[in-house]
Amino acid sequence: MFGYFYNEILRRTIISFGTLFNNVTIQQDNSVVKVPLAYGPTQKFLARIEQSPDLNKPTAITLPRMSFEFTGLTYDPSRKVTTTQQFTVKDPDDGTETKKAFMPVPYNMNFELAIMTKLNDDALQIVEQILPYFQPSFNVTVDLVNVIGEKRDIPIVLDNISFQDDYEGDFATRRALIYTLNFTAKTYLFGPVADTPEGIIKKVQLDYHTTMDRENARRELRYVATPQAVKDYDNDNTATLTFNVNTSQVRININDTSGFAVNDRIVIDSEVMQIKEIPDATTLAVKRGFSRTIKAEHLENTKVNKLTTADDSLIEVGDDFGFNETSSIFTDSLQFNPATRTDS
Repeated sequence: MFGYFYNEILRRTIISFGTLFNNVTIQQDNSVVKVPLAYGPTQKFLARIEQSPDLNKPTAITLPRMSFEFTGLTYDPSRKVTTTQQFTVKDPDDGTETKKAFMPVPYNMNFELAIMTKLNDDALQIVEQILPYFQPSFNVTVDLVNVIGEKRDIPIVLDNISFQDDYEGDFATRRALIYTLNFTAKTYLFGPVADTPEGIIKKVQLDYHTTMDRENARRELRYVATPQAVKDYDNDNTATLTFNVNTSQVRININDTSGFAVNDRIVIDSEVMQIKEIPDATTLAVKRGFSRTIKAEHLENTKVNKLTTADDSLIEVGDDFGFNETSSIFTDSLQFNPATRTDS
């Protein structure tokens, strides 16, 4: 509808479901027998048994065996999230390119697992190996969208169990005991994944005016917000602490203050501070716990990094950040042009 994409989520979930029952074994005459598993409807295998009644034919379908089938798909409103909400991740291959996707849509996939045996004891062995794991659900980790490394735990819920004995007719008819287990897999469907970070908002600009004539309104007050780093990205190592710092100190001692100015932001470990005064060549008077960070103790010889616009431009997707906010008053009667991104 909006361009081709195929994340193979349904296929991956079907494979993950079948893998759960791929190694079921039973004990027969002091030997261990692996129960074959195939994808397909139960009636297909029953028809094959009825059409090949000769038990001595080497091509006859052997029992016990299991089959599973994907039987339905329904929307699950109980797990719905905001449809327009997006999330961004780094490319799992190179770690640099940012990929963007909308939040997934919750869907329930219905499965039917059929256990077919000749002997009731074989059926009971198989059923008893499966049921203890579903209480009533069992989580399976599925790599839903490998291009963004999106892995989720998919609950597979056991809904009900039914039993059927298809033994009818004379002694030449093959008997088939059938246990049918119905499951629901609570998976998620993702839409297309954008290969570029276009659309990620990095700047907000808002112009205010006092007239109600929006067509001819001119800017009078402008508010601008941009991301502000709360950790160091360029490892500038501007200075080093010369003494330990406790949580109540507002003056810190460093080896050299020449690289700093009043109102600069610095980060020590994970605490951001703002410089309020520089009393001498080795002392900084600071405001602690700046940018909503937590005051903490810091040890001697810890690096003191200066936060600059270079760090702001290097903020990675998913990292915490603050805001650079500016307000400007204008009397020039200019108007912002969105097409040219200039005032005219």
